[in-house]
Amino acid sequence: MLVDYLERGVLAGAIAGIAYGVYMAIVANPLIGYMEGLAEGGEHGDHSHESGSHTHGAGEHTHEAAEHAHAVSEATTAVVSVGSGVLWGILLGGVFALAFYFLEPALPGRGRLKTYVLAGAGLLTVSIAPWLVLPPATPGAELAFDPTVRSAIYAGMMVVGAAAAAASIYGYRRGSTRSDLLGVVTAAVPIVSLVAITAVAAPTVVESGSTPTALVTAFRGLTALSQAALWTLVAGSFGWLQARAGVRSATDRREDLLTSP
Repeated sequence: MLVDYLERGVLAGAIAGIAYGVYMAIVANPLIGYMEGLAEGGEHGDHSHESGSHTHGAGEHTHEAAEHAHAVSEATTAVVSVGSGVLWGILLGGVFALAFYFLEPALPGRGRLKTYVLAGAGLLTVSIAPWLVLPPATPGAELAFDPTVRSAIYAGMMVVGAAAAAASIYGYRRGSTRSDLLGVVTAAVPIVSLVAITAVAAPTVVESGSTPTALVTAFRGLTALSQAALWTLVAGSFGWLQARAGVRSATDRREDLLTSP
């Protein structure tokens, strides 16, 4: 049964990974390239202008060759982005399937709703909590600590995020026994507390440099939305594959055992 879950998780991850890779190729890569140009202070544009003048002097054939090389480079980058997105989605889908197999009885909700609850917990653990201290770095950003320290901070915030997600789920399960509203409020307390504490206590470890603040905000917002969409696609695809395979939730199976004569 675990193998079946893994197979569906890998397939769900591949579906989500394709979409994520296409997003990277069409949206993220051009945006990063534009921001890198801004961070270089126009040096890239000046260099391109000089290179263009030299090529024009050398002849039209050289200019066409340069354009062809640039097109091939962009196509290669797009292919790599899609492939990387698929690999990341497959890895995420496999881990998601394993987590769902073992944690399903503890997740609130019924049917496919459980997959979205787990996706939300995963997003909080892997991305949101670490980003409260280490927001996605933009091209040209100045980082306060070396990579080893940043990796340690990121890993530590993942642990904090996992604890907050677990506390939120536990709070909902306890509070919802009285009312759904109380369950939602109780579930929100750990998450709101985490955001409030990090907003006050977390050090500033990333400076945006010369990049406009509005562009940095847009970049980070797109990064957050893309990760949320990736988790949502993994959860939705996995839930659909589970339903298609006729797999019933642990809650339904337990209720059948309790009500059967």
